This record gives sequence, structure tokens and C-alpha cells, in this order.
Amino acid sequence: MMWGVRSWCSNYVAQWNHMTRRLLLLFLVINVFTSLSAQEIPAQLRGRWVVKRELPTSTICCWGEKESKALIGTEIEYTADNFRWKTIVTTHPSVQIEIISAQQFHDENSGGGANDSQMNFQQLGIKAPRITQIELGHEPADITDGTIEIPGDKVLIKDKNTIVFSVCNVYFEAKRQSVSSRNPK
Repeated sequence: MMWGVRSWCSNYVAQWNHMTRRLLLLFLVINVFTSLSAQEIPAQLRGRWVVKRELPTSTICCWGEKESKALIGTEIEYTADNFRWKTIVTTHPSVQIEIISAQQFHDENSGGGANDSQMNFQQLGIKAPRITQIELGHEPADITDGTIEIPGDKVLIKDKNTIVFSVCNVYFEAKRQSVSSRNPK
């Protein structure tokens, strides 16, 4: 009689453990997909930004003066789940936030040869040794024939009211547009 109870208990415990593991795995998978799809654009970037100027840098770029000037005065808008430049709207972009050092920025944005682009924080007017970089992933865009980037898809947070970004290796500075300047009384 005891042997039958033990056997029944062992089978019951094994089934329970198996079912518990499956439920935990299911919850883990749901949690991973929920956190990936629920990633938001950081609050420090949200709002409307106006491209104010091209920054003087020593880079080799694929844009000419005409394309660069056409970007000045345009608006980039970020919300929790999308970003917009002109009529191009990217919903639910992937979001990558990284604190980068001045050396890391130089290494990632400069060529290795003597005649290659040499970028640094100083050219961008950044005095801090580290800065926040936010990259928003999206489908390739067709802004011009020279790039698949969307202006503002990869930004450096210079300060709470200034961002820096590049398109075709041309660097631009944008300023946060205050609510009062958007809604004049």
C-alpha cells in the first residue's frame, strides 16, 4: 500500500515540477517580448527640436552645401514611442542608450589614416569627458541618394536644451523648442 502512495506522489511531484518550469518559461518569454516592445524614447529627448546650425568639423562627408542648408530650420520631434523629421515618422523605434567617452567617440567616428576624418568632442563644442548617446533604430530611409539615415536618429545630448547629430558625416546642432514658442498667445 505504501509503495502505491509513494509512486503516485512521485509522479504527481514530477508533473507539477514540469508544469511549473513550463509556466516560468512562458512568463519569462512574455516578459522579454514585453520589455523589448515597450522600450520608450527617454524623457530627456522628448519634445520638439529645431535644427539651428551646421557645426564646423573636419570630416569627409557625402552631403554638399545644398543638402546641409536644407536641413537648417527643420524640426525633429520625439515622443515616448516615435520620432518625426518633416513628414517621416518612425513608430516604435528600437532604442539604444550609451554613455560614451571622448576617446570612444573619436575612435568610432574617425578614420585610421592621416587624411581621414578626425572627430572629437571639441569640434562639437562638448566640454564633458562623457556624454549620453541615444540611437533610434528604424528601417532604411531615402532622404537623399547619399544616406539611409533620418536626421535625429542618433543624437548626443549636449545639454538639456541642445542635441548634436550627424547626417552623412555632417554635424548639426538642434535646440529644444519651448512650449511657449510653439503656442504663442
